[in-house]
Amino acid sequence: MKRSTRPADIYLRFLQLAEAIRGLPSLPPLDPLEERILSFIARASKDNMRLSVRDMMGNDEFGSPATVHSRLKSMREKGWIMLSDTEDTRRKQIELTQAALLHFDKLSKCLVQAASGSR
Repeated sequence: MKRSTRPADIYLRFLQLAEAIRGLPSLPPLDPLEERILSFIARASKDNMRLSVRDMMGNDEFGSPATVHSRLKSMREKGWIMLSDTEDTRRKQIELTQAALLHFDKLSKCLVQAASGSR
């Protein structure tokens, strides 16, 4: 008889799988604030929103403009994001790198695997 899986079990399995992929060679790790910023950028990208450095620095959710700027710089150096020119060359648009998109693909696979219960 198959044991029923609680939703919490699926989530905990996902966390376990996600932690395992963090141990694989890939991009340098992010601190918790950088992870929140990355998630925000990814959601904006999915919604086809153009997000500029100025937009991010004006968002109080992530701290002072100086804090946001230093985190964006760090994330760029680590290879998670890139800045591209806009029509106004003074404004830079934030985009996820191909490596960051691959990271989200891996997380998605972990979620599917956790939900299916396969090992």
